[in-house]
Amino acid sequence: MTIDAARDTPGRQGDPAGLAAAIGARFERLPLCRWQVMVRLVVGAVTFFEAFDQLLIAYALPDLRAEWHLGTAQVTALMTVGSVGMLVGALVSGRLADRIGRVKVIAGCIALSGLCNLALILCTSPEPFMALRFVQGMAIGGEVPIAATFIAEITRAHQRGRFVLLYELVFPAGLTAGALLAAWLVPVLGWRWVFGLAAVPGLLCIVLARCVPESPRWLADHGRHEEALTTMASIERKVERITGAPLPAPAPASPLRPAAGKGGLRELLSGRYGRRTLVIGALWFTGYFANYGITSWLPTIYKDHFELSLSTALFYSTVTSCAGLAGCLVVALTVDRVGRRNTVVWCTAAAALCLLLLGLTGGDSAAGVLVWTSLAAVFLFGSNICLYLYTPELFPTRIRALGSSVGGAMNRLGVILGPIVVGAIYAGGALGGVFVTLAVVSVAGSLIAAAWAEETSGRTLEDMAP
Repeated sequence: MTIDAARDTPGRQGDPAGLAAAIGARFERLPLCRWQVMVRLVVGAVTFFEAFDQLLIAYALPDLRAEWHLGTAQVTALMTVGSVGMLVGALVSGRLADRIGRVKVIAGCIALSGLCNLALILCTSPEPFMALRFVQGMAIGGEVPIAATFIAEITRAHQRGRFVLLYELVFPAGLTAGALLAAWLVPVLGWRWVFGLAAVPGLLCIVLARCVPESPRWLADHGRHEEALTTMASIERKVERITGAPLPAPAPASPLRPAAGKGGLRELLSGRYGRRTLVIGALWFTGYFANYGITSWLPTIYKDHFELSLSTALFYSTVTSCAGLAGCLVVALTVDRVGRRNTVVWCTAAAALCLLLLGLTGGDSAAGVLVWTSLAAVFLFGSNICLYLYTPELFPTRIRALGSSVGGAMNRLGVILGPIVVGAIYAGGALGGVFVTLAVVSVAGSLIAAAWAEETSGRTLEDMAP
């Protein structure tokens, strides 16, 4: 079937459900080639540097604490204010991306984050620093779930898990790169150099706007039928040019029922999607509560509790981040075979076991903390990266970005409360209690997934969420 013939699809004359089904069927026939990889690399670069920005505060914090003579309350505020911004950004960006488009929101977020990094290097006190970190947090929290939504919408069902999660690896890779660079630069040059370098990727907004098309699924859903067909045809021509072969005819599109809801928060919180929202929100919260409860305090625990040097404390923390990245890679390569639900269930259960064993030993040595937190990170990072794949699959196009952003907001709530709870327990001198608490939270996530999570592997987006 030629591309011109494929343009003559249902929905062109006012049948949105037919057009959405046809666009989905046309994506299903696209072979994996350099076009998808190029888009994944461009959007992935944006996500990489947003992740890079997110973790820098943990490695700059010991320097900031000494330079500005910060107390415990101020340290906690500096650590969490960015996460509060991410929570707000996640909620706002989802609604915005469902209204104005995925690519515009992603480009705007990376530009704003870069500008904030430039302003951060000029700060001489904690108050303006915290204000800028809040704004930057809004950009980071807004970009990540929308980018995951966009990548899911341009990917076919066959091996979607592998493709999407290999893209999502850029986020933990960005965290790891930020950790490595900060561990090297902060002791030598100071924290300002790190934030200065992190400002440069803001220029990616130009590359994104020029090279990445808007999601045809989103265009079709918003009544922009001709634009959806034109964009889809352009993608198909690029794929044919790259592969050097005509595309196969799309499979007959399964007719979709007209949307029962009109989108928005009301539909997201009611009916079948309401239950999915509650489950996915709980999984995001418990996963990131445990994840950041560990990683955000590790440099401080190593330095203060075990009296390690700053460079050694940062190195040990970096080892844990690298272990988490390895766990993400394993999940990316196996998730289509194992399934989304099973991945989350078993990874969170294994993480809980590692944390419980560490908690029962009381964290007697820095080496013991390093080993067990690194093992826990393998499973926690693996489970959490799976949620970036799983969440967009659960919602229809009209509320997909909003559903993903609600998951991102619960993620941020976990990121905020995890370090606060860990800080309170740690301040009381109960290091073992820190890890037991995180183990209990991980078990809760595993039980929720086992009881109520639905499997989405191998199903098209339109089939899973009409």
